[in-house]
Amino acid sequence: MMDYNNIADEVTEKILSYWKDDCGWKLAKHAKGVTVSWKPSIEYAGHLYRGEGIIEEIPEKIIPFMYLPDHRKKWDQSLKSYRLAEVIDQDTMISHSITHSYGMGIISSRDFVDLIRIKRYPCGTITTNSVSVKCTSCPPNAASVRGHNNPCGYVCSPLPENPAHSKIMVFVQPELGGMLPHSVVEAAVPNNLISLISDVRDGLKTLRGTA
Repeated sequence: MMDYNNIADEVTEKILSYWKDDCGWKLAKHAKGVTVSWKPSIEYAGHLYRGEGIIEEIPEKIIPFMYLPDHRKKWDQSLKSYRLAEVIDQDTMISHSITHSYGMGIISSRDFVDLIRIKRYPCGTITTNSVSVKCTSCPPNAASVRGHNNPCGYVCSPLPENPAHSKIMVFVQPELGGMLPHSVVEAAVPNNLISLISDVRDGLKTLRGTA
């Protein structure tokens, strides 16, 4: 049986190290007020990607909006389905997500089973810290390719000059599985990060409008 709490502690430390790492990042793309950078990953033979942007909301409202199913299923246009398969404790859970196909079918539907740990820091920053795990309640499905997320997560910090707004940093380093060439993945990930942060902004605006 996997020691989920130990795994969650380890991935939280890794996301903290990514957050504090300012060296060696190379610009991949900038659009819609989102900057995507990359550097070689130490987890696999690919890239660690970082997406950054500003969101007009506080971390305590942004982070639940990004991982709780009631919210995420409404704003994340990349997902066909998303659920919490297991809740381990108040801040630790396992999610199961299934993506739509991408790029006119070039990248077929993927599914991911990820352990998530929510971490709050004294400075007001809140993080999600995730990595793919095995879970008996989420066996592979023939309708999608099982992908693997190396340590990934969201880091959401209040802006010192405007604490009502936040800086969001998204770290991903996915292994999509199947027979995809690296060039296809490298082209898709920056666009997906830009869409993710843009969709969160739009989803929060819609939520405020209906409150």
